[in-house]
Amino acid sequence: MAFITDRKRVTGLGAARNGTAQHWTMTVTSVALLILTPFFLAVIGPLLGSDHAEVIARLGRPIPALIVAAYLVVGMHHFRFGVQVLIEDYVKGFARKIAIILTTILSYGIAAGGLVALMQIAL
Repeated sequence: MAFITDRKRVTGLGAARNGTAQHWTMTVTSVALLILTPFFLAVIGPLLGSDHAEVIARLGRPIPALIVAAYLVVGMHHFRFGVQVLIEDYVKGFARKIAIILTTILSYGIAAGGLVALMQIAL
């Protein structure tokens, strides 16, 4: 009889040997988005329909800019892992590798572009 915990039993198992780490990352980013979403909506919601100067003034302050930046980074990281799981489930062969690479480039490119735009507004 082996005395082993459930976590130890699944660590390192699966075809890619990283299923537990991906699941944990998705769980952490989901909780982070759950916490960040109300703050993000409180910052962005009142700006809908506002003029350009008001948006620049609001996002030029540090706290709203940090909230938007955190939401953008965590959201794109969560998006990347979610789409990667979908690709791994439904795409086979060499196309799988290409699709994962393109999705990674796209998600981090969107995050980087958003952060650069936000820094130009905030600074």
